[in-house]
Amino acid sequence: MDRRKFIRQSALSGLALSALPTMSFNQTTGSEYQVHQITNGQVQHWFGYYDKWQIDPTGRYALGMEVGMIFRSPQPGDVIKIGLIDLEYDNRWKEIGTTKAWSWQQGCMLQWIPGSTEEVIWNDREGDGFISRVYNIKSGKSRKLPRAVYTLSPDGTFGLSVNFARLQDMRPGYGYAVPGGVGDLQKAPDHDGIYRMDLRTGESKLIISLEKLSKLSRPLGSVADNFHWCNHLLVNPAGDRFIFLNRSRPYRVTDEMKKEPDWVSKYVSRKHVTRAVTANVDGSGIYVLNDSGYFSHFIWKDNEVVAAWAMPEDNDREAFYRFFDKTKNYELIAPEKMPYNGHNTYVPNTNNEWILNDTYPLGEERLQHLYLFHVPTKKRVDLGSFHQPPKFYSEWRCDLHPRCDQQGKRVFFDSTHNDDQRQMYMIDIEKIVRG
Repeated sequence: MDRRKFIRQSALSGLALSALPTMSFNQTTGSEYQVHQITNGQVQHWFGYYDKWQIDPTGRYALGMEVGMIFRSPQPGDVIKIGLIDLEYDNRWKEIGTTKAWSWQQGCMLQWIPGSTEEVIWNDREGDGFISRVYNIKSGKSRKLPRAVYTLSPDGTFGLSVNFARLQDMRPGYGYAVPGGVGDLQKAPDHDGIYRMDLRTGESKLIISLEKLSKLSRPLGSVADNFHWCNHLLVNPAGDRFIFLNRSRPYRVTDEMKKEPDWVSKYVSRKHVTRAVTANVDGSGIYVLNDSGYFSHFIWKDNEVVAAWAMPEDNDREAFYRFFDKTKNYELIAPEKMPYNGHNTYVPNTNNEWILNDTYPLGEERLQHLYLFHVPTKKRVDLGSFHQPPKFYSEWRCDLHPRCDQQGKRVFFDSTHNDDQRQMYMIDIEKIVRG
């Protein structure tokens, strides 16, 4: 056994595994569960973020994106392919479109429209503006909507959007590149912010402006004079409120700053003030849920509770917490079993008893750990540990971003553990969560 494989196996055995089914240990994946690769080839495949439906309601089709072997920020002319994967027919890939609006972390917001077995949506660029395309997998027909989407309502009737060019300027790696850049930016304009768009008619309107957000009082220090932006929007299960991150910092990242080798860590990463904000889906009822300055990955547990890796306003401990909407109440979530920041979701159809989560690369071997956590018993079930090569870093890193199918039977994730390739994988978890 070579040194890398030995360290991987040793790292997994030290994670306090719960009672797992008897299966052979796979040294490549660091998993006692069968890991199925669903994409391959000398190109990169991935899905992106963890809070969107990759799998259709029938469980047969998966969505994915394809790009060549590039390791840099996306440029305005870079085109990626959109694919439909038939999980019941040897994972056959069928190209259904392309896009020039994408990022490494969140892709092109590709996803199934909630409730539909036929329609998928993704963002694209026409000229200097961003749009979204709705594609019907049965008819092959598509239609265009006048705005790019960030998140969709659970009933699939509307989407929420932001200015993706501004987002890319302020937070490289999450927005979309435009020819010539965005030029001058106002710090907090009254004509930009969060938009709501009807997915049937395309009608849209600004519901919360950046100017309004900048003027919200902040006891820990005003951010009124900062450059503001919004990202990570997510509607609650009832479809009546949503959460988002309002981020700001005193400066823009200049071209001179970008010439420095470590410019991302020096000027971008965690150099902003983050406030978690909730609001009604018409823009009313704004409430600052957390104003500590640090709030990371989150998911709605139900219509009133958000589970997030964050720092509360009254202490400096970063951990997973449950935050209760429209209050300052919170509860700590099992720090001994979920000690690191990750992309957490609740497994569907388990009455919110199971949390799916991952980690960033840890230790000398850069292992990303994928696991399930059973809330009632505080049992952790580790699904595997996956190596990320050093060349996957900065905005083109490959987070696992684990997501379930809509039945809560399988986990899908992006990974680079197999021959240093970015590909998509699946693990069956039905016996674990239903056992």
